[in-house]
Amino acid sequence: MFCVFLFNYFCIFAHEIVILHSICIQIMSTIIYPSPIFGPVHSRRLGISLGINLLPADGKICSFDCIYCECGFNEDHRPSLPFPTREEVARKLEEKLQQMVSDNQLPDVLTFAGNGEPTCHPHFPEIIGDTIALRDRYCPKAKVSVLSNSTLIHNQRVHDALMLVDNNILKLDTVNPDYIRRLDHPCGVYDVGRIIERMKAFHGHIIIQTIFLHGPGVSNTGEEYVGPWLEAVKEIQPQEVMVYTIDRETPDHTLSKATREELDSIRDRVIAAGIPCQASY
Repeated sequence: MFCVFLFNYFCIFAHEIVILHSICIQIMSTIIYPSPIFGPVHSRRLGISLGINLLPADGKICSFDCIYCECGFNEDHRPSLPFPTREEVARKLEEKLQQMVSDNQLPDVLTFAGNGEPTCHPHFPEIIGDTIALRDRYCPKAKVSVLSNSTLIHNQRVHDALMLVDNNILKLDTVNPDYIRRLDHPCGVYDVGRIIERMKAFHGHIIIQTIFLHGPGVSNTGEEYVGPWLEAVKEIQPQEVMVYTIDRETPDHTLSKATREELDSIRDRVIAAGIPCQASY
């Protein structure tokens, strides 16, 4: 049954929970975000964050089908609406920024997130350029951030666009191919070795984000997963790592959170390797 309510929004840094000041639709445990602009939201860590959703407003489009995704499974939320156009995104973003300037409430961050994978949008690079120009005009101190599952970083245009943003946040849920298939359910060919090589091509302009959790066949806090993942992180040499766990109801109801102690232990190992790391519980 459909209902409208004020909800906690998945914010930029590792699913940090914030209170959304606008309206969205919730279907049971699934969140479908407005498009193309939603928020602003207030983050405990980042301050005021304005969301940019490049996916349709009535469903989900993603190159992963993660069993922990707050937007639900792809098959259950096929959209009927098209992608928002480049022009629509720019127009709506400028209108919102003008309003925020008028209200003297400038955003601290512009966050590309929402109902799936933002780099799937056919005009993602152009929209990044438009967003940076609008940021520079209305809120030059704000950061531009992208949350991506990394599946399209082999595309040079996507790579180049991500090099322009302040926070290039890319997913790496362990380096075990069988585990990735069980947890993330890639919708096409996914070669984790190739992903790691493409992550190296950012030359440090990358924030790695990894989820740790428990569930039948998908618990990944043990050494057999953490050790190889940490070695890959050392090879990539990101500017930062974010480790987190689930925080809201998931479409697979057998999942449970990693413990604070487990996340702290993983965080401390990353820091010991000389790489900044934060844990979100």
